[in-house]
Amino acid sequence: MPCLNLSMNVSLDGVDTAPIVSEAIKAVADIIGRPESYVMVLMKGSIPITFNGNEEPAAFAELTSMGGIDTGVKRKLILEIGTILETKLSIPKSRFIFKVFDTTAMRLNSKI
Repeated sequence: MPCLNLSMNVSLDGVDTAPIVSEAIKAVADIIGRPESYVMVLMKGSIPITFNGNEEPAAFAELTSMGGIDTGVKRKLILEIGTILETKLSIPKSRFIFKVFDTTAMRLNSKI
């Protein structure tokens, strides 16, 4: 089950976040290859974030997934989620950091 956690320093007051969350769910499901019903998205605004020495619009995202992650998937996720944040919330892609964690990666390297 993939979980996308989005934190940003822009206010979400008065913003209809439902279409943004729906678009993010669809993107994650399509790119990772999981049903949309398995994807969780958490979205938090007005988080104090300073990036490059200023507080202009910025975002940090973390995606945790049980499998389905490789380099190509990471690149597609970064591009797609970055595009959603830029078009819907005016957060430039250059001010967006994305951390991806595959919980099965450790097991694949384990000798257990």
